[in-house]
Amino acid sequence: MTATPTSSPGLSTYRESVTMDFPELVDRLREMLGAKLVAYLGGVKETRAVRQWASGERTPGDTVVQRLRLAYQVAGLIVESQNSPAIVQAWFQGANPQLEDRSPARMLREDRADGVGPQVISAARAFARVG
Repeated sequence: MTATPTSSPGLSTYRESVTMDFPELVDRLREMLGAKLVAYLGGVKETRAVRQWASGERTPGDTVVQRLRLAYQVAGLIVESQNSPAIVQAWFQGANPQLEDRSPARMLREDRADGVGPQVISAARAFARVG
């Protein structure tokens, strides 16, 4: 049985997040979130590093790769529900009541992705349901 977006929201984006080459993932994430937010999530101060990740010139450590793959999954889930990149960016940066008024971007950057990932994904799914 083929999963449809209504029966399994986020499934296709999850698949992409784990199978896509890292440079392509960064490039697409940059389109959804902007280079500054991707740099913030990646723990770097310059967008040049993001550009280098997207071109394959440079690869961050495993923790950053895991964090950006999770961010891609979350961003894609919100985009799937017909939200623009501006809304996705605002969602990542805003104080989220489902996350004890912390921003998803800050949680992903400051905490272990495997620890906060389920909370952030759950908050993204809730947002995607109500728009």
